[in-house]
Amino acid sequence: MQKTISVLGCGWYGLALAKHLLTKGYKIKGSTTSTDKLPILQTEGIEPYLVSFTEQSINYDPAFFNSHTLVICIPPKRSSAEQASFPDKITEICKAANNNTVKNVLFISSTSVYGDRNTELSETDEPDPDTPSGKAIKQAEAILKNQQAFNTTILRFGGLIGPGRDPGKFFAGKVNAPNGQAPVNLIHLTDCIGISAQIIETESFGYKFNACTPHHPEKQVFYTQATINAGLVPPTFINELTNWKIINSNQSSTVLKYNYQITNWVQWLQKGKL
Repeated sequence: MQKTISVLGCGWYGLALAKHLLTKGYKIKGSTTSTDKLPILQTEGIEPYLVSFTEQSINYDPAFFNSHTLVICIPPKRSSAEQASFPDKITEICKAANNNTVKNVLFISSTSVYGDRNTELSETDEPDPDTPSGKAIKQAEAILKNQQAFNTTILRFGGLIGPGRDPGKFFAGKVNAPNGQAPVNLIHLTDCIGISAQIIETESFGYKFNACTPHHPEKQVFYTQATINAGLVPPTFINELTNWKIINSNQSSTVLKYNYQITNWVQWLQKGKL
């Protein structure tokens, strides 16, 4: 029997995941908050839905949540108001899922829940965020893990790069950017999709996974070369190490048996591809 997966938030990552899962034979429902994007989803073979959970209004077709697995990939926006209301949004999404057939939830989280603690951090470490966004995401994780009607896996991505997210643009032209020796914690879209698909295909729910490429060169090394690759003005960094963290993602390899497609950022930069 063909399983249905609902992807809540068909943005940069969500749309790429939805298109990949289609190739695996799943029926895919995809949501957007923009009417302009509905025909784009339909053209891709994704059943399109207009879904919105905001403080002002909640608008969705219950049929969207009539699926076996729900992927939630709607990070809080940068505004403080959106970050403050994010846990409430997740609560309302849980209510919608509870009223339907959802058995599993994959929640796309962030390694920002850990904060910079000047150490290596794994899934066994208690999150201790130091940003409003990280604190909102930590609350959202707790809400989802407390749900009884479905099993949730938390997937914490590092910094996202790939097509449309060129790391060479992040620091281009900056002068004396701080913390040049800090290790990077990044993941390419290819591995985002690969790990997500592995979770769904193996029904690995009820877990917490970190997802970062297991190579952490210094920020000044990685971003200088990335900027040169992009043909932009290279940044300068202060050669210092202040607040930092290294995200350990071993569990995605041991539990999921996932092999990262990108294992060395220096080699990846030398290839010059996004």
